[in-house]
Amino acid sequence: MSEKPATGFKPVSFKEKLTGSQAFSALFRDGMALVEETAAYLDGPGRQESKKLERAAALAYATESMRLTTRLMQLASWLLLHRAVKEGEMSLAQVNQEKTKVKLTAGEPANAETLKLLPETLAGLIARSKTLQHQVLRLDANIHAPAVPAKPSNNAVEHQLGLLKAAFEQNGA
Repeated sequence: MSEKPATGFKPVSFKEKLTGSQAFSALFRDGMALVEETAAYLDGPGRQESKKLERAAALAYATESMRLTTRLMQLASWLLLHRAVKEGEMSLAQVNQEKTKVKLTAGEPANAETLKLLPETLAGLIARSKTLQHQVLRLDANIHAPAVPAKPSNNAVEHQLGLLKAAFEQNGA
């Protein structure tokens, strides 16, 4: 059996495929649902709960609800940009340029004492938003990681295996 050089073949880009995955679809659905749930809470029951809080707790509520809405708006922006890739409305290169406007950093964490002052529902929404943020950060690292140069090879299978190995090494697996 002779081995022919695989000229004209391009490696499969898993980065482009991640936004079309079921994992991304579930993350998008859960993220947007959390945005809606948070908005409904802050505009309804949360507003009523905040009026009953003592001064220190009311200040903590205002600060943490602002941080929560900012975090969720940044995450929603990221999710919508990447859904545009899935829908074919934007390329990954275009999203790379636009996503510089989206800040996915963790920001200042609230201390445990502050969180104890907050209504249970708000504290739960904050925790869920941070979980979503960690999931988005992981996916972002996979999608937007710099390409790892592979050794030139005439064997297409060897080349793909090298790319897979590099991807797993980047993720610490």
